[in-house]
Amino acid sequence: MNTEQSIINHIATVLLDGDSEGLDSETPLTELNIIDSAGIFDLVHHLQDEFRITVPLPEVSPENFATVHAMAELVDRLRAEQEGVR
Repeated sequence: MNTEQSIINHIATVLLDGDSEGLDSETPLTELNIIDSAGIFDLVHHLQDEFRITVPLPEVSPENFATVHAMAELVDRLRAEQEGVR
């Protein structure tokens, strides 16, 4: 399963009662009130657990959580940065 699909599955399960219909990588999550500030922090915990990354507080922004695609890009960037540090 790829990063975007994992995030979509999590959002559908936790925030949409299992219904992922109409949810794709470009769905505007905050604009449609699918996620709010509490939902963003739930997603931060999910990303950290699922992808074994650390999401620094400055990265917890509406822009990075606006769409599934934005979150997947954040995960990829943080993975690359954190692997480079090791």
